[in-house]
Amino acid sequence: MRALVVYCHPKPDSFNAGVLRLVLEKLDAAGAEVKVSDLYADGFQPILSAGELDSYLDCPGNVGPVEREVEKVRWCDTLIFVYPTWWYGLPAMLKGWLDRVLLPDVAFLMPDQHNATIRPGLTHITRLGVFTTCGASWWLTRFIGAPGRRTLLRGVRLLCAKRCRTAFAAHYLMDSSTGPSREAHLKRVSAKLDKFLGLARERGAGSAVSA
Repeated sequence: MRALVVYCHPKPDSFNAGVLRLVLEKLDAAGAEVKVSDLYADGFQPILSAGELDSYLDCPGNVGPVEREVEKVRWCDTLIFVYPTWWYGLPAMLKGWLDRVLLPDVAFLMPDQHNATIRPGLTHITRLGVFTTCGASWWLTRFIGAPGRRTLLRGVRLLCAKRCRTAFAAHYLMDSSTGPSREAHLKRVSAKLDKFLGLARERGAGSAVSA
């Protein structure tokens, strides 16, 4: 397993940082090779410039400004996002990563004389995980339409392998969270990751053998 974790939060002591640590622990337990794109710590530039837009369809030259990130995307078979939901969607930094990195001939193939619409370009990705926090409640987030979740678990998911496995967990009402609510959420994330990464099956097999 080759996992790319895209992490987006400006504060190293955030609850999201705790979720990231749990994700990395679980990946290590699964024996995965791991690369992390810590967008704030890495100083990622999220703005798609006029020059990049002009060369957006110039493949493969369009990857030049973000070649390091593109190489990570092409390398991984597991893609995991950890971020806070702001205004019901993705932080500007993360949206900028999608804009600049998930390019034509990287994430999707453009229409041509034989195809009227775009085609998936991330078919090497067989697992897609999304772990976030939301200040709003579950019902309000759903009422608005959960645009951040839809962007990743529908939009990006459609570009991945046909049977791509997904995992999602959100701590809602984060602004009024408590120690117990955060602890309970980390337990949910842990269980989701065990299933997502196949650790639950491994433990079950081990129990059967020992019994």
